[in-house]
Amino acid sequence: MREGNARSFGKWRRRALGLGAALISLMTFLGLVGAGTASAWSPTHGRLETPCVWSAAMNRCIRVQIQFAAHGGNKYLMMLDGLRARDDFNGWDIETNAFQQFSNDNINIVMPVGGQSSFYTDWYAPSNFNGQTYTYKWETFLTQELPNYLAGRGMSRTGNGVVGLSMGGSAALDLAAHHRNQFNFAGSFSGYLNISAPGMPEAIRVAMLDAGGYNVDSMWGPPWDPAWLRNDPFVFAPQLRGLSLYISAASGLPTPGRDNPQTLLDYYNTANGMGLEALSLVNTRAFQVRLAALRIPATFDFPATGIHAWDNWEAQLWKARPQILSALGA
Repeated sequence: MREGNARSFGKWRRRALGLGAALISLMTFLGLVGAGTASAWSPTHGRLETPCVWSAAMNRCIRVQIQFAAHGGNKYLMMLDGLRARDDFNGWDIETNAFQQFSNDNINIVMPVGGQSSFYTDWYAPSNFNGQTYTYKWETFLTQELPNYLAGRGMSRTGNGVVGLSMGGSAALDLAAHHRNQFNFAGSFSGYLNISAPGMPEAIRVAMLDAGGYNVDSMWGPPWDPAWLRNDPFVFAPQLRGLSLYISAASGLPTPGRDNPQTLLDYYNTANGMGLEALSLVNTRAFQVRLAALRIPATFDFPATGIHAWDNWEAQLWKARPQILSALGA
């Protein structure tokens, strides 16, 4: 067991809490949710480390969870968290068996920690609603600063993979589209893939206010700012050509035997998760049509049941695993 990891005492499930009962209807129809220095490389195959990687762009140290490839491979899969990303561990580690799924494979697993409501993008300014003291520069960190650190640990700068859920699903496609040499594979689980569509900017605004009090105008400016189009998967879809893509969204219907609410909080979370996943499904189906029109191949999976929750994304990761390993030559 890994010291300090909440999963040491058994896996627990965290439902994406979303925006509150009063906002479920809005989210269903309009919006969306769900200093260190590089050390000399040493053969740490299969081991887990959590270095703090310095980001000059954000003027702070960013924790990164790394599981090194079992046999010393140099390609990595970057795993992005959701809107409520925490500052202690990446949600993929807290809530799923992601590390275990790849523990015997020749691939490095890289999980950045933090980035609540960031969309893992470069912001214009600090969020002025919650007193943020620095400007998010996650795209710079994930595509320049972190790869520099990983290269010092024996990992490749090119031909890697990126996958994310919800906010992180949208961001995974964004990063891969704009940094093609860095990635061979991109995966989105329950992502929101048409974020500049009517109603979506307003819903993202509400979601980010709920998840940490962040001001969306500090991220991409007002809805008519070109940054919204630049970061919209539906718009930049042509730039995904040639990537290995895995994209999924469930129906939003609870899975019998798995999504069984027992308490009032369970009912609240389940209802929230149903609405959020249903919206993701609408976005993802539209994105499927968009790729088909562009004749860009991708693997799509639409489970008949499943809500906006970690057990759904854990299952999707397992389904995507063979494609990930193939795309990364692992």
